[in-house]
Amino acid sequence: QVQLVESGGGLVQAGGSLRLSCAASGRTFSSNAMGWFRQAPTKEREFVSGLNWSGGGIAYADSVKGRFTISRDNAKNTVYLQMNSLRPEDTAVYYCVAKKWGASVTRFAHEYEYWGQGTQVTVSS
Repeated sequence: QVQLVESGGGLVQAGGSLRLSCAASGRTFSSNAMGWFRQAPTKEREFVSGLNWSGGGIAYADSVKGRFTISRDNAKNTVYLQMNSLRPEDTAVYYCVAKKWGASVTRFAHEYEYWGQGTQVTVSS
């Protein structure tokens, strides 16, 4: 059974940092795109960042570019999201995602077959 388990969320003041981790189990994702989406209350789920199987092809949402950094460690089957200069508008549930077959990053939620349970990130002003 495939599982993606996020950790690292929490409450932080504006301007602070958090590092999210996503540990995958049940299969290896070394050949698959992985990434992060988020969903704030009353808003649609949105793409945050993703990277391809080799750690390249990195994409970011415009709203987080320059503040967030995504990386992966295929040996550990883990993907990370370093979030700096956090803003209140970054408050959301963050979901780790992975593709079942595809190796390239895309920005559409329906193209990712595996989802974690989500971790809450709250940024206070």
